[in-house]
Amino acid sequence: MRRRLVTPEGVDLGLTLASAGQRATAFLLDALIMFATLIAMTLIVAFGFMATGLAGAEPLAIIWLLGYFLLRNFYFIILEMGPRAATFGKRASGLRVVARDGGRLTADAVIARNLMREIEVYLPLSFLGMEAAEGGAGAAMTLLGLGWACLFLFFPLFNKDRLRVGDLLAGTWVINTPRQRLTYDLMRADAHSAGYAFTDEQLDAYGIFELQTLEQVLRGGNQDSLDAVATTIRGKLGIGEVESHEAFLTAYYEALRRRLERKLLFGRRRLDKFDR
Repeated sequence: MRRRLVTPEGVDLGLTLASAGQRATAFLLDALIMFATLIAMTLIVAFGFMATGLAGAEPLAIIWLLGYFLLRNFYFIILEMGPRAATFGKRASGLRVVARDGGRLTADAVIARNLMREIEVYLPLSFLGMEAAEGGAGAAMTLLGLGWACLFLFFPLFNKDRLRVGDLLAGTWVINTPRQRLTYDLMRADAHSAGYAFTDEQLDAYGIFELQTLEQVLRGGNQDSLDAVATTIRGKLGIGEVESHEAFLTAYYEALRRRLERKLLFGRRRLDKFDR
């Protein structure tokens, strides 16, 4: 389950793919959260109907349907487009979504992988539910719908990367990112006291994505990765030899993080080095 993920800076980050059991657990947790939210919405609408009577029935029904539509279609998309690239269920299971090419996870990829869930699960189950409610769901139709849903549901078991069809189309992985106890604080060093002073131009060379990648490298502590990243950054910034690559990267991490946080206070967010 170990895979290579090469970042745009040429750093090879070893990742562990999520198992089918972890993905199933995360999905069930998300389904429970969505179901609980739907119940809360229904209770709110019911209380509203009791307060307004028939006069408010139509607006309340529209609000409920709109809330259901947004929950069903955008719960996964909005959360996976966030900085953690994970829904609440994935966070609880220690999972997140990443791009298989090592680049930044794009909105297009997130939307593509989640819209496929509509075809994989929601449409056949919704169709069966409607047929059952109308009393027209025969045994053959039920088996066909369940077979369709199960085909996509168990698809990750039949490929080595545990990919859904949506992952194949979007070019994504779901990886295991368990919480780690840090042996040191990445912000422990002071850039100036460590002997490094970076100009604004040098700090503006990278954005949030590169900062997160640098943090992963520092936490990993792999000397080869530290050397490769330090060499790349030094070359881009025009900095000569340094005594310690780890000390240099820690100092640059602190300085870059502080600059990005200051900019964020003024509403300026730079996603990566290509964001101008």
